[in-house]
Amino acid sequence: MNTNIDTAFDLARSKHQALLCPFFTAGYPDLAVGPQMLLAAQQAGAGCIELGIPFSDPIADGPVIQESYRLALEGGATVEKSLDMLRQARAAGLMIPVLAMVSFSVIFKRGTHEFAKRCTANGIDGLVLPDLPLEEAPAVVEALGEHGLGSSLLIAPSTSPDRRRRIAELCTAFIYYLSVSGITGERASLPSDIAPNIAQLRQVTERPICVGFGIHTAEQVRQVGSLAEGVIVGSAIIRRLTEERSRPDPNPVRATQESIASLAAGLRQVC
Repeated sequence: MNTNIDTAFDLARSKHQALLCPFFTAGYPDLAVGPQMLLAAQQAGAGCIELGIPFSDPIADGPVIQESYRLALEGGATVEKSLDMLRQARAAGLMIPVLAMVSFSVIFKRGTHEFAKRCTANGIDGLVLPDLPLEEAPAVVEALGEHGLGSSLLIAPSTSPDRRRRIAELCTAFIYYLSVSGITGERASLPSDIAPNIAQLRQVTERPICVGFGIHTAEQVRQVGSLAEGVIVGSAIIRRLTEERSRPDPNPVRATQESIASLAAGLRQVC
């Protein structure tokens, strides 16, 4: 477990709210403005941040986030520069937990313990592991935990009950439940099976459950926040940053703050 992650969920629970977890691509729209964007998200109401480490072959990401990865890599984003960007944000006052969304191939290439050391040295609290094979997960989660990093693995609506239980048992940060099977992207409405699937997960775990994929309005944040401890929003935020990027005088910090504040309005309606 990671104390910073647990504290964030405890604080939200004391306010009878869910935790808003926006997703950002490290290096998009550029690395220089990254620290200010993360701080703007914290100020606007984010309780946790998922930071995508750009990768040439994204896993489960839709076209909006895929394009942000491509542009970030073209702009010079690397694993090391992404982590350094977070270090700068921490030095400037970022306090809320940050989990890096990272392909296991990136971790494997550097070695789990060495990568974990780099993460903790730069202010990462945990890792979201979208493509970690379940058979290899116990050793990886244990190694990350030795360095104080929480782990979150993904559970889809199509995941079998037995596999859900095995994945949930490995999650030391939160369970990342996908509202829909497939790739990320905004959706007009959310599936009706979110509630029963979350109820089933509650029977096998006491860890917080965060729901992602498809959420993009304050009303959807309210709906999901009434069921789960956390709400993850990605494509809607990246799309807003892309729209801002096309303006004559773009201001990604302002766009970040406006987007998060709008989404956080749904949290205030959660009972």
